[in-house]
Order: sequence, then C-alpha cells, then structure tokens
Amino acid sequence: MNAMPLWNRADAIAATRGKSTGGDWSATGVSIDSRTVAPGDLFVALTGPNHDGHDYVAAAFAKGGAAAIVQRVPSDVSINAPLIIATDTLAALNDLARAARARSGAHIVAVTGSVGKTGTKEMLKLALGADGATYATEGNLNNHWGVPLSLARLPREARYAVFELGMNHAGEITPLTRMVRPHVAVITTVEPAHLEFFASTTEIAAAKAEIFLGVEPGGTAVLPRDNRHFAQLEAAARAAGIAHIESFGRHIEATARLLDAAVDPAETLVFALLGDHPLSYRVGAAGLHWANNSLAVLLAARASGANMETAAAALAAMAAPKGRGARQVLAWQGGRIELIDDSYNASPASIRAAIATLGMAHPAKHGRRIAILGDMLELGAASAELHAALAESLNEWNIDLVFTAGSMMRHLHEALPESRRGGHAVDADGAAALMRDALRSGDLALVKGSAGSRMGRVVKAIEQAAQGKE
Repeated sequence: MNAMPLWNRADAIAATRGKSTGGDWSATGVSIDSRTVAPGDLFVALTGPNHDGHDYVAAAFAKGGAAAIVQRVPSDVSINAPLIIATDTLAALNDLARAARARSGAHIVAVTGSVGKTGTKEMLKLALGADGATYATEGNLNNHWGVPLSLARLPREARYAVFELGMNHAGEITPLTRMVRPHVAVITTVEPAHLEFFASTTEIAAAKAEIFLGVEPGGTAVLPRDNRHFAQLEAAARAAGIAHIESFGRHIEATARLLDAAVDPAETLVFALLGDHPLSYRVGAAGLHWANNSLAVLLAARASGANMETAAAALAAMAAPKGRGARQVLAWQGGRIELIDDSYNASPASIRAAIATLGMAHPAKHGRRIAILGDMLELGAASAELHAALAESLNEWNIDLVFTAGSMMRHLHEALPESRRGGHAVDADGAAALMRDALRSGDLALVKGSAGSRMGRVVKAIEQAAQGKE
C-alpha cells in the first residue's frame, strides 16, 4: 500500500486548521518519534511530561522528514521550513486521525480485551490481507496517542483496517472507539488485569464494552461466549444499538464453536463449527488461546465481507510476535535448549494460557519443562492471592521447575510444592543469574511477566549465555 501520498499540505491544513509555512509538500508516513522518522514522513512534535518533540524537529528534517506539525517554531528550524503551526499538536494528530477515517472506504475492525489483543490483531491482518489490501496497528499502539497515530497512517487505498484499543482505566476506550468508528468490534476476553484501577472484573467488562459506543450503524460485535461476563457484554452491545452479535468459544451456543485443537511445538490445528459449517485449519503459533482467538478472527472477517476459507487458510502464516510466545532454539552445554519468550506482559489469564502451552509442549529427551515467571502488575489488593493461585495451573500441567522473580511472585514460590521450586530472585536480573546456572541441555523454558517486571532481561541473558557472551 501507500502507492499514493498519505498526506499533502492542503489536506493536512484542512484537517488541522493550522497555519502553514514553507513550500508545498506531500508525506508518505506519519511519525511522532524522531528516532524512527523515515524519508517522506510528516513529523508531529508532541509535548509530554518528559520529552518535547519540538527539540527533535530539526533531527526529523535531517532524516528526510517531509514536514512537521508544531505548536511553535523551534529555534534551530527555519521559519521557511515546511511546517504546520497548530494550537495543540496532540489535538492536531487527533484531527489528522479523524480526517483519515472520514476519507477511508475501508471496512474497519477494532479489537480490545484483557488478553490477546495484539495476537488477534495480527491474525486479523493476515486473514483480511488474504482478501484485499489490509492495514493494521503497528505493534501495540493502542492508547490515547497510539490510536490517532495509527489512524493518521491509514492508507487511502486500504480495503480493510484493524485497530487495537487498550485501556487501564474506565472511560479510556470511549474516545478511541468514537474516533476509529469500527464496523466490527471484537472483545477477546475479560479477565483480572489492571485490577489496581477497578473494583471487580465486572467493572473491567463495562470498560471493555465502551468499544461498542463507536460501532457504525449496522455493525457487528464479536464476543467471548465462554467468558463469565458474556451476558453483560451482550447487553451492553444491544444497549449501544448493535443488533448483529456473534460469539466464539467452546460453548454450545457459540456462533463459532471450538470443537478441538491439537497443539504442537510450531502450530495449532483447529477443528471448529461456524454455524453449521465445519472448518479445520492451522494457526502458525502454538497454544489453545491462539485457537480460541482465531475463531473471533474468522467471525470478524466474515462480518467484514472476506472469504472465510481464504481467511482461515491465511492463519497458517501466523507467527507468535517477539515477547508474546516467540520460540527459539539455542545452543547450550554441547546440546540445545528451547526458549519461549512471552516476556512482553502478563496477567493471571495469560500466564495460565502460557503454562498450558508449556505443558503441552515436548522437551528433548531428558529435558525439563521450566517456567520463569515475573511479577504481574496492577492487580491491586488481590495481587498476592492471584499470584499464589498460579500454583494450581503449574501443578495441573506438571511443570517440572518454576523460578520466580519479584515480591509478588514470592507468594507463588511459597505456594508451590517443594519439588517444583526452582528458586526465587528479587528481580529479573537475579532470575537471569539463576537460569544461567540451572538450565541444561534438552530443557524447554518459558519466560513470562508483566512489562514492568523486565523479564525480557532474562531472555536476553539466556541468549547471551548461549552465545558465550556472559
């Protein structure tokens, strides 16, 4: 895509109602980070508590930026540079987003949920992309600046578009969904995540249900039928005027019903019923959660007018993103180990799903299944109990050894039987040191924790040790 310019001077002025300086220009992209500006980008100089984008406008131009949106002309930038001077640059970015949405003919899907948003978004990109030009949120740009940035990048010629909407407080999704105005709204699940900011999962469900407030007339809601908040979500969708409601899961009343799933180290084979239509296909990532969320993907694709068989076949190309279940084999002690990097983030539901994936995997001969788990954050008063409760899943899936890191994970360490306790560390660096000594050839190791637990450091330390770079 991007065969035609994304923004030109006239359209950007019309969208932002800003004052223009310099000559004519056209832009092929939009950026808010001077470090990643590509030639032809329109740079938006956002101001924040720690950084002021105006300090980097000159750097953006030096990298080939086509123009910049500013609130003031920086001292190191010529008044004759291609600028749009706006009253507020974040408001200007929002204006670009709304203008991009208004001119787009794409069929738009928005995704939210306590767990699985990014993976579901990536599957949707593949499924819809098999049917036509598809644009999707890059990475997890799902907040109050990431969503408008993603919308502002929406190519004019896209046939489909997928946006991820995130939140950790009530009221945050409402302005995002009203900006995106999706034709299809998907909720992957409602689980105890961000409980520090909510009194219950019922309140979390209400916050996720805000996504329905932006759905276009005649649109569709795709809901998790097995979730205990399904009735609440369904009622909220109907209250928002959505008549077309689809559901997915193992429940007998689910529109897309998961009959069975076979998980191997590299992929997941799915057997399902979509209405009365039997369907079998492969998802190129391992885990029951991939199977379940793939059903939501197919329902959203069907609601978007895409071919179901083509969409299902496209999911074989799915690969778990880095930090979200990506696997790699590393040389170790004259043999090898397999490492599952799920270090990007964590909640009770996502850790249980990762434990199940580890439990179904097959280590090499004499190898052990090992979990290295860091603190789950933002769980509030229930945090200690929720951490300790993970012992049940670890016992159920017969995980051989569990190493823990962080003050909250100590509760899990103490809840485990002695035979499963690998060791406890105060932080990720301490866990990394434990793992360098504990891992042996043939082991299969899972690393997972909330982003703030920095468990990615454990992954990096193991990779470096495998390369002899300790």
